[in-house]
Amino acid sequence: MSQSFKRSYRFALRTSLYISVFLTLLLSVFIFLDLQTIWIALLIFALLCYIFTFLIIQYRVERFIYRRIKKVYDNVSLLDSKTLSPSQITTDMSSLTREVKKFAEDKKLEIETLKVREAYRKEFMGNVSHELKTPLFTVQGYILTLLDGAHKDKAIRKKYLTRASKGVERLIYIVKDLDMITKLETGDLHLRYETFDIVELIQASFDLLEMKAAKKNITLTFDIEYEEPIYVRADRERIQQVLTNLIVNSIKYGKKGGTTEISIENLIKNKVIVRVTDNGEGIEKENIPRLFERFYRVDKSGSRKEGGSGLGLSIVKHILEAHEEKIYVESVFGVGSEFSFTLEKSKKVPEERVIPEIT
Repeated sequence: MSQSFKRSYRFALRTSLYISVFLTLLLSVFIFLDLQTIWIALLIFALLCYIFTFLIIQYRVERFIYRRIKKVYDNVSLLDSKTLSPSQITTDMSSLTREVKKFAEDKKLEIETLKVREAYRKEFMGNVSHELKTPLFTVQGYILTLLDGAHKDKAIRKKYLTRASKGVERLIYIVKDLDMITKLETGDLHLRYETFDIVELIQASFDLLEMKAAKKNITLTFDIEYEEPIYVRADRERIQQVLTNLIVNSIKYGKKGGTTEISIENLIKNKVIVRVTDNGEGIEKENIPRLFERFYRVDKSGSRKEGGSGLGLSIVKHILEAHEEKIYVESVFGVGSEFSFTLEKSKKVPEERVIPEIT
């Protein structure tokens, strides 16, 4: 505080000195001329004093404030100090206030974003270590048991090697999913667009997951019987992965004896929307915004009894975003969930579907 007072005193002293010197010289001139008309002399003296005082104070204030403001600019790095000049920085404090306020808001937003990213990074690293730790420790446990002498028993050896193999498969599954998400995010995974029948692809997914659904007595079905094919243009393999992940999710969290139903509807002229609906346990409202985060699980207990890498929905989101399509979620806790996504309709029928006319 004392330092700021000293600076203001120094400014006031120098300004007063300049004005005093000028007034003394001006008064000396008036005395030397010995003007007889006092009121004219006083008027001229007052006018000259006013003009000079205005100019010197304006100049001194600009110099004083410019130096202070320049330090503020330099400290907050709003502008490169080399670009500053008196014409850019004036006594207009409102402009400085706006710029500093904008700078502060931008920095606050940047800091908050960094905090969110840091929290996400910590959570992500914790999830990755947890996901990898379980199968790694499992494999390590079986191998150490075999090395301790259990390998001599053929039955135990085969059993433990089989379980260790499953643990390694789970590790590979997690790493492959992480690799795919990274490629999708960086654009390294190129999509191979083709025209195909989405109804046929859904049926193929049903056939693939029929045994898994049967274990929980869940019925996989269409909402209606689609007699005509519905052609879309996308990467067939990736869209099958999307369907598989969504159906597996509906089976995983569906209730025994429940239903997973898929419908295909026209959305707009060149789009269809595919809906995957189940009557399972549903999702609480506060969990929906985070469903597509890596390793995010609705089950806070951290149970892994259902298996999976915890990356399925994240992969679904990235694949659809790579197609420039959208995915939507609607869910009522205790009633069921519906995941839906859009696809581009194809105007052309694939060549293998064109049946030549018999002449």
